[in-house]
Amino acid sequence: MGYLSQADHTIVSDAVAEAELTTSGEIVTVLADRSDGYSDVVLVWAVALSFSAMSLFAMVPQPFMDLWDSLVGGWTHVWTTGELATMTISLGLLAFALGWLLLSWDPLRFALTPSPVKSARVHARAIKHFKVGAERRTHGRTGVLLYLSMREHRAEIVADQPIAEKVPAEVWGEAMADMLAEIKEGRIAEGLAAGVRDVGKVLSEHFPRAEDDQNELPDRLIEV
Repeated sequence: MGYLSQADHTIVSDAVAEAELTTSGEIVTVLADRSDGYSDVVLVWAVALSFSAMSLFAMVPQPFMDLWDSLVGGWTHVWTTGELATMTISLGLLAFALGWLLLSWDPLRFALTPSPVKSARVHARAIKHFKVGAERRTHGRTGVLLYLSMREHRAEIVADQPIAEKVPAEVWGEAMADMLAEIKEGRIAEGLAAGVRDVGKVLSEHFPRAEDDQNELPDRLIEV
């Protein structure tokens, strides 16, 4: 994938370490190329294209039949019911294969994936990474995940239950805005670092660092 260099990783890791100096909270950062393959979206589009081709043939069959007659020698003939059915099915299969092939190209597949679908998949993937990498893995259940999905151009902030009970979801809006402002300019590491610093400030207010606090989760950025 190669979105970030080692120096970029250091920027994010250092931001996490610095943010955790004043809080018992633990911050985990994850950078993903994509949150889903969207094979179901490809299937839906391919099926839609297939039915569209068959419907078009059913409505205006003559141009298709004339084209076929010209391809096989230029002689016209009376089409039988079986030949019409074969032509319909063949057009549907050809359109399905063409749609599947076209949507195998990442830029087109992501462009044709509805925005709500992408948002839902990114959120679901962020929750999955949180459950694996941060949820209930700290002594006080004070883990927060910053998740960035590059292909979908979306980010999520997920917090452990004790944090969610004290910090409303809208409070994370500033961290999200600061993070995305940098990322939109192509500064991915700086954007993640900005988000981490904002999250650290929020955690410091509600979960200040104790004298015996220990670093329970790695500070390093995880790329998946």
